[in-house]
Amino acid sequence: MTGAPIKVLAIDDEPPIRKLLRMGLATQGYEILEAPSGKVALEKLAEGPALIILDLGLPDIDGHELLRTIRSRNESIPIVVLSSRGDEAGKVKALDLGADDYITKPFGMEELLARLRAALRHQLQVQGERPVFRTGDLSVDLVRRIVKVGEREIKLSPKEYDLLRVLVQHAGKVLTHRFLLKELWDELTDAQYLRVYVRQLRQKIEADPERPQFVLTETGIGYRLRAPD
Repeated sequence: MTGAPIKVLAIDDEPPIRKLLRMGLATQGYEILEAPSGKVALEKLAEGPALIILDLGLPDIDGHELLRTIRSRNESIPIVVLSSRGDEAGKVKALDLGADDYITKPFGMEELLARLRAALRHQLQVQGERPVFRTGDLSVDLVRRIVKVGEREIKLSPKEYDLLRVLVQHAGKVLTHRFLLKELWDELTDAQYLRVYVRQLRQKIEADPERPQFVLTETGIGYRLRAPD
């Protein structure tokens, strides 16, 4: 990294986890702020972190309530949640409350770093869509509404394109079923509609729709478009 180091606020009550984060992130040039509790985390916000890693299982404040409080104070700071394996409901609730992503314990440092980079990248893109998005062989021209796989232009229905556009706008982030349904249909709440369009989109842009490389399923949560190259 160049310039001033990026500050990351790590909120976790387990010293071994905080040590892992401190050592792993420091090697990548991040500056680490540590908070073993929700109370300390709220105090540390004054130090201006650029990104937050939040463990939902804190001793003093419910993790979701802390997330809600942080989001009410700062609408744009990227927040990556640490959650236990199998807690799909907790992950969905955190994402709906404004978390940018989640990672399941135990996690590998490379996976965590990739999620942090995606969250920071997405924050930088929020101000304006890139004219052309690329990941692997897939390219999406958001201005001319042209979708290509390699040199082959892909014809999408209006709803398929809308789905892909929303995924592109949040590339690298997991989007919940609820979020996508609200973005695409306003009133529809049945995730089956969404699955139909995801299946149709995969048929058109994936080399093997049964083993997708671009539109990835997050089981029980939603979907994630592969991050841009």
